[in-house]
Amino acid sequence: MAIVNSGARLDRLPISRFHWKILGLISAGAFLDAFDIYLANGALAAMVKAGFTDMRTGSFFLSATFLGMMIGAGLAGYLGDRFGRRFSYQANLAIFGGASFIAAFVPSIDWLILLRFVMGVGLGAELVVAAGTLCEFVPPSSRGRWTSLLALITNSGLLAATAIGYWVIPHLGWRYMFAIAGVGALIVWVLRHRMPESPRWLETVGRSEEAERTVAAIEEEVRRHTRRDLPAVTGVHDHETPAAPLSALFAPGMIGRTGVAALTAVAVNVSLYGFVAWLPTFFINEGLSITRSLGFVVLMSFGAPAGAVVGYAIADRLGRRKALIISSLVSIVLGYIYVQMREPVEISVMGFALVTALYTVCTLGLFVYIPELFPTTHRLRGTGVAGVSGRAASMCTPYLAVLLYTHFGVSGVVAMVACVMIALCVALGLLKVEPGGLTLEVVSGKIPENEAAAQTNVTA
Repeated sequence: MAIVNSGARLDRLPISRFHWKILGLISAGAFLDAFDIYLANGALAAMVKAGFTDMRTGSFFLSATFLGMMIGAGLAGYLGDRFGRRFSYQANLAIFGGASFIAAFVPSIDWLILLRFVMGVGLGAELVVAAGTLCEFVPPSSRGRWTSLLALITNSGLLAATAIGYWVIPHLGWRYMFAIAGVGALIVWVLRHRMPESPRWLETVGRSEEAERTVAAIEEEVRRHTRRDLPAVTGVHDHETPAAPLSALFAPGMIGRTGVAALTAVAVNVSLYGFVAWLPTFFINEGLSITRSLGFVVLMSFGAPAGAVVGYAIADRLGRRKALIISSLVSIVLGYIYVQMREPVEISVMGFALVTALYTVCTLGLFVYIPELFPTTHRLRGTGVAGVSGRAASMCTPYLAVLLYTHFGVSGVVAMVACVMIALCVALGLLKVEPGGLTLEVVSGKIPENEAAAQTNVTA
């Protein structure tokens, strides 16, 4: 069997309708994943207000989500590298979509906590598969921008959840939010049957004939839509690789990448779920009504897609590491300015700026940087290990956030975020791996950089 050379063939393709289709199908599920995660913000505040639960039990509700997400991230990494990207992303949609729909009818908070755990298993899997799969289809010269587009759509789930919840929760009740997520997941599950399997993955596991058919079909689709001849393939590389055990992630030369990926995920999860997720509850405890609280959060939530836009602008220009360090330091500065604000307009403006900075870190870290650090053989497992670390931090964060808020107010919560951001900056400075503009095989060390130099000059 001739070498398929899927990586070089995909990397030299011009951006076309095929790439937009892949982005749409992947990001639709990721958007619902974020919507389902963040609907808990307003729903929990409404449940506390209505007496369905209290803040202490609400912490268990949030922690059940993150426990499930931690398990789901690990399972998705294993299943995605063992059985394929398509199998993993369809399974996680079915899990969190079905559990979300059932959650709309729960009789008590105990049942909701159980179902939220099941939802979490599916939710934790989605981001692991989404970012890792997209980067295997997109050429290296524009990979940072395209994974940032995925982040833009995904981060909009926060805005959608808060905006829809702003009307739905006061008028129809929090249960309808879970029903909306469940129905949406079912629709996306049906549409995703059109997605091809990753040819890079097919070739690494020895399914060369299927990889060749898939790459040839993609090339023909791109040729038909662009109406021009495709660029010549420069360089030939056999991607088939012996099975890589999980221990390969902790071998010399790879353990540093795994550690930085894990710390990146921890920093993002602590920031988003220790601060952003608690904003509605913080505002209500400060004496605001649920309607006004959700109104503040809707305005600040525009920072989520704005952060992805910033990531889109700087990911391929500044490089991943430099952009991550700058956005982390900006988040720290804005956090300490934010806690000094007292007027509603000041709170909204500085809150928007802070959320934008935090979601820039999220975009560059979770969507762009982490999946690029690992070779195809264990890309999803590496991303999954980082996801498990981040979700483990998320499980502890609600309790720590409540403790810090009780004793120090919002300043204590912001200090927690600042600490993890500083640790991330130090780790990025020590790990000198910059994936920007390089093929995935070069980044992972599978082929020398000079051998693939010509492959990076792809028209975006």
